Amino acid sequence: MKMLLRSALFTLLLAVAVPIAQAETIQATLTGYEETPAGVSTVASGEFRATINRGDESIDYELTYIDLQGAIRQAHIHFGQLSVTGSIVIWFCGTTTNPGPAGTQTCPQFGTITGHITAANVIAGSIATQQLTAGELAEVIRAIRAGAAYVNVHTDLSPGGEIRGQIRASARP
Repeated sequence: MKMLLRSALFTLLLAVAVPIAQAETIQATLTGYEETPAGVSTVASGEFRATINRGDESIDYELTYIDLQGAIRQAHIHFGQLSVTGSIVIWFCGTTTNPGPAGTQTCPQFGTITGHITAANVIAGSIATQQLTAGELAEVIRAIRAGAAYVNVHTDLSPGGEIRGQIRASARP
């Protein structure tokens, strides 16, 4: 009887815990000070908030940025740790100057953009030694969890990026 009760309790705990552990919130605060190789003096700022969905098969995101000093050119996720420049791996938005892959939404000069990322949105990294190929969403998620991915918003005045923020996990509900 004791064994049966323990087994039932374990099953109940597992049934409650598994669905809860299947989503994860990630976020980044974007400033000019995180840009590399040296920070950028800008009044611009931004916030990235996202949820890695059940089974790590997609990410729903919201990116908000304001007060860019230059005209926006593009925004995306890079594969790279803090203070290091890495490959672009996921595009959020582009412009006629830098349109991004087919289907990439157009960047507003300021405001909020939202979207849904799947493996189809992951492009091959441009830095060959990073060994990231197209479609590797699981590897991008591993990089995010390891602190090796960042959000970057590029402008004409700061082509390498005007604001940047390292993505960090905030909670696994």
